[in-house]
Amino acid sequence: MSTVRTHLVEAAVGLAVVVAAVLLLLFFLGRTGAGAGDDAIEVTAIFPNVGGIDVGTDVRVAGMTIGEVTDISLDTEMYQAEVRMALDSSAGLPNDSSAAITSEGLLGGSYISLLPGGSTDAFADGDVILDTQGAIDMTGLIGSMINDSGSSGGDSGGTMAEDDGFDTMSEDF
Repeated sequence: MSTVRTHLVEAAVGLAVVVAAVLLLLFFLGRTGAGAGDDAIEVTAIFPNVGGIDVGTDVRVAGMTIGEVTDISLDTEMYQAEVRMALDSSAGLPNDSSAAITSEGLLGGSYISLLPGGSTDAFADGDVILDTQGAIDMTGLIGSMINDSGSSGGDSGGTMAEDDGFDTMSEDF
């Protein structure tokens, strides 16, 4: 009888683990989709560069998540990236708002930050944001700073020439 009881206990523990796993999965799925909500509106933004942005990336206003990226595609006429976002309609963002790809920090991920405009009309389903700022290429920026400051000796191009006009200015005073 003790083997039957042991098997029942093992089955009950296994069932509890499976139920807990399903509940955690549902909880996490609910948390990741919490930005847009059921009554989301779809807005498209046109970016010159979408480095670091993928489907599922947060869309934030004042640091608070109000939506997520649902699709990214290339506009073959303008060769710019079209980013479709599902936004919570209850946010009521003005339809002249701008969008920027922003980093959470030096090592953090990227997200889209919406900066509210001054219009009294809110975004509607299908609106397009044209006032955007793409992702900044940090590697290229750091590389150009290193290359500009890395010269040693001689005229680095960043110093003033000998005849820069200051000699004649000091003689006048």
